Amino acid sequence: MKKKGSIVGLLPLFVFLVLYMGIGFATGSFDNLPLMVGILIAVGVALSLQRPGSTKETRTPFDEKVQIFCQGGGDHTLILMVLIFILAGAFYSIASAMHAVDTVVNIGLSVLPSNMILPGLFLIGCLLSFAMGTSMGTIAALMPIGIDIANKTGVGIALVCGIVIGGAMFGDNLSFISDTTIAATRTQEVKMKDKFKMNILMVLPAVLINLIALFTKSKGVVAIGGDYSFNLINILPYVVVIVFSLLGLHVIKVMSLGVVTGIILGVLHGDFTIIESFSIMQEGMSGMQNTAIIAVLVGGMAALMHHFGGIDYLLEKLSKRTKSARGGELSIAAIVSLLDIATTNNTVSIITAGPIARDIADEYNIDRRRVASILDVFSSAFNGLLPYGAQLLVAAGLAQIASVEIMAYNWYSMLMLVSGLVFICLGWPNFSKKTEVEAS
Repeated sequence: MKKKGSIVGLLPLFVFLVLYMGIGFATGSFDNLPLMVGILIAVGVALSLQRPGSTKETRTPFDEKVQIFCQGGGDHTLILMVLIFILAGAFYSIASAMHAVDTVVNIGLSVLPSNMILPGLFLIGCLLSFAMGTSMGTIAALMPIGIDIANKTGVGIALVCGIVIGGAMFGDNLSFISDTTIAATRTQEVKMKDKFKMNILMVLPAVLINLIALFTKSKGVVAIGGDYSFNLINILPYVVVIVFSLLGLHVIKVMSLGVVTGIILGVLHGDFTIIESFSIMQEGMSGMQNTAIIAVLVGGMAALMHHFGGIDYLLEKLSKRTKSARGGELSIAAIVSLLDIATTNNTVSIITAGPIARDIADEYNIDRRRVASILDVFSSAFNGLLPYGAQLLVAAGLAQIASVEIMAYNWYSMLMLVSGLVFICLGWPNFSKKTEVEAS
């Protein structure tokens, strides 16, 4: 029997958003409520919940709530994120210490005109994320480059972070090996190539407008004078990451190989010794500890919200008012967006919303390839805009700024939302349905 939804299950999310945003706007600084403290308060609220009307016999014991929290926080997707966080920190530190970052930046500054530095960084992010199939790996690889570009050109660090995250979300949305692509196509039973054709047309205007905006923004960029000499061998860690990503190797293996390659080159060039490399890695990993803990806390909180009916409440309220195909598509977009805001995990939000989205598609004769694309576009876009989401947390941690400062500069994710809404309203693209449903 399906559990009845309850708005009570969303209370932890409401408490967190009110506290975090309220204190930030009231005091003029979002640092006054550290993100981990805000999440921990919300977790406390989640652990105190009970379903409305529950009796002594039906109340959820505290021990059971703790167990639900631990199971949610220990979800395999979250633990994978934690490993990526740790490797991201290690890769960043090693790449910086063995001058891989300096080399890539110097190549870019030597080759690219100053008015192409920002669009070039975005395009590199798009290509890398499409190859890797993960926004997290892309951010880990590109943020060191972006930070150095900001330092050497005077471009705002928050803008550079937004550019990198935007490029990362491009591949997270479109890559054939992305978890979101797999989740969207499997829940809607469509082929990846069919979803890609539909999806790329939906986001292409966002890509082009973002490039034009970055080109315009780059007109004021003046590269700092200096010697931009470089040793091509130093970019090998990045080459390793890109090549093995193209070969379809798992992101953990890819990042590990990048770290090992950086250590070998750093030792050979005399940048550090093997023993010193351990401390360098530890320094980078320590910078990611808060991010990893926050991810676990949010995962546990989301599990409790689901247990107390918060997720079911969203699904019920947003699906029952659907009256037409266009309304169905808007409901699907709203459902997956709110789920992503609640869970900060676009893959989980797609998997959760997928079955009801498929039912809506069948009832209102909506092309499932459009549904798969809508699920992926809106979940990926919001995932790149949440200040408490993994992407912004990692970028902010590496750049040493508040994650909320980056939100206004992730123009591509905003444009994805606008583009998605426009295409829903236009009802385009809408191809022949001959190849829509994938044979099971």
